Amino acid sequence: MPTDPQMPELDALFAAARELSADDWGAPERFLRGHRARAAQARRRQAGWLSALLASAAVVAGLSVLRPASPDLPSSAAYEAYQGALGDGW
Repeated sequence: MPTDPQMPELDALFAAARELSADDWGAPERFLRGHRARAAQARRRQAGWLSALLASAAVVAGLSVLRPASPDLPSSAAYEAYQGALGDGW
């Protein structure tokens, strides 16, 4: 097998990659801290949309309760409207 002049450098590089450093030991904690922060931000954003939706529903319900009631027509008025439109004996 021919010898490559870069082979000792690659061996040293691979050996260093296999050794754990202080940054490697702290990586899971940094990942979990960032993940928890992103999850909390997503929950706050979702709660904001939910509260806006509930507020909109409350406004619509309040407006429907406060609007003036339409006068009810007697049933004879409906009968007269049908008779006028379709003729007698419909």
